[in-house]
Amino acid sequence: MNPKIATVAIAVLLVLMFGQRFLHSVPAGHVGVAILFGEVQTEPYPEGLHIVNPFLSWVDLDARQDTFKISQLEMPTRDQLLSKVDLSIQWRLDQSRAPAIFRDTGDKDRIIAVHLHPKARSLIRELGTKIERAEDLFKDEVRDRLALELSDELSAYVANKGILVDSVLLRNINLPPVLAEAIGRKKEREQEVERQRAELERVKLEQEQQVAQSVASRRAAEEDAKRLRILADAKAYEIATINKAASGNPAYIQLQSLEALKKMAEDPAAKLYFMDSNAPSPLPLLNLGDAGGGRR
Repeated sequence: MNPKIATVAIAVLLVLMFGQRFLHSVPAGHVGVAILFGEVQTEPYPEGLHIVNPFLSWVDLDARQDTFKISQLEMPTRDQLLSKVDLSIQWRLDQSRAPAIFRDTGDKDRIIAVHLHPKARSLIRELGTKIERAEDLFKDEVRDRLALELSDELSAYVANKGILVDSVLLRNINLPPVLAEAIGRKKEREQEVERQRAELERVKLEQEQQVAQSVASRRAAEEDAKRLRILADAKAYEIATINKAASGNPAYIQLQSLEALKKMAEDPAAKLYFMDSNAPSPLPLLNLGDAGGGRR
C-alpha cells in the first residue's frame, strides 16, 4: 500500500474515532478544568470552544456569583446572651485559580463545606464578643458594622484559596426569648407613648384652629361694626350738610311744606288748620276727608 494513502487512512480513522474529543466547549459563565490521566492541569479554560488533547477529561465549574445561606448560627455577646443569626454569603470562583482550588478542595459543594461554612460560623462567634449587649443587634449601625467585618474577614481568609466573597448579608437575628419579650414590651410602650403624643398634637391643633377661628370671627365683627359706624357717620354728615344748606334757602322750606300738604291731602282723615296767633285755639280751615266726600 502506498505510504501516503496509509497515512491519510490512519488520519481519517483517528478523526472518526476521536473527532469530538479534539474539541471542548466550555458553557457560558463557567471555567473548564482539564484532567489528564488523573492529574489536574494548571491551565484554566474560559467559556467558548477549544481545540484540545483528545485524552483530556473535563470538569466545568460554574464561575457565576452564587449565594450560600446559613441559618441559626449561634452568636454570644458580652452580656452572656446567645442570639442566633441567619447569613447570606455572595461569592464566586476566581477563574484564574479554578484548577488549583479544584485540585486542593473539589467542586463548589466542597468549597462551601470546607471553607465558607466553617469560617463563617467561627467569625460570627468571634465578632459577637465585640458587641456589648444582644439588644444592640437591633441597631442599624451595629448590624452594618457586623456585616462589613464579616465580609472583610471572610474575604481575607479565602482570597488565597481562589474564592472571591462579594458581600455578606445579615438576613435575620433571633434574640433570646427573654430578651425578645422585654424588647417587645418596650416597643409596645414606645408605640403607646407615640400614640398619646400624636393625640395631644391633634387636640392642640384643633384648639389652635378654634382660637384662630374665634379671632377671625371677632375681627370680622369688629370690621362690620367699623363699617357700620363709617356708614352712619357718612349718613349723618350728609343729613347735616343738607340741613345746613337748606336752612338758608326759602325755596327748600317751601318745597318741604308743599310735600307735607300733599301727604296730608292723601290721608282721608287729615284736617288742615290755620294758626292764628290771636285765637285761643287753632281754627279748622278744611276737612279734606269731608270735602272729598261732599264732592261725591
